[in-house]
Amino acid sequence: MTKPRIALLVGSLSRDSINRRLGEALARLGSDRFEIAESTLADLPLFNRDLDAALPAPVLRFKAEVEAADGVLIVGPEYNRSVSSALKNAIDWGSRPYGANSWKDKPAAIAGLASGALGTAPAQQHLRNILSHLDVHVLPQPEVCMSMREGLFDAAGDIADAATRRFLDGFLSRFAGHVARFGKVAA
Repeated sequence: MTKPRIALLVGSLSRDSINRRLGEALARLGSDRFEIAESTLADLPLFNRDLDAALPAPVLRFKAEVEAADGVLIVGPEYNRSVSSALKNAIDWGSRPYGANSWKDKPAAIAGLASGALGTAPAQQHLRNILSHLDVHVLPQPEVCMSMREGLFDAAGDIADAATRRFLDGFLSRFAGHVARFGKVAA
């Protein structure tokens, strides 16, 4: 049986992002259930509706990756209590041009890591509002709004703490069921 293809969107453009580390750790942890490949956001130009008639090559590539995926895993930071500009830009490009919404009926899951006590909860609430408008089916539970702490990752970049690893494994199992359920819904 073929594993579902998942587009991983990391909302931070930083090469050393803690959310990139989390996304990579989730990809390894879920490798028995998914084929996870990152869809880069760094080369997307700033959204400009004037480009709808002739979408730039990076936008066409991004839209094709989202459309080919069976689901989307979004791992992003919290910037000023909201989503990052890179992630919002990618979401906007994916929804355009009018009538060509690449997000429609995609199952998705959200995770995030931040340095503050609230984790990424404020950003995730905004993200859920945005995605619901675009007909994305976001996994409601469990919420993965984690606070960064020393020792979260081991030397290989995997989740070091056994309890956290079990929690994230459960999150990925729920996401696998979510993807399977919405994969059976007729368009």
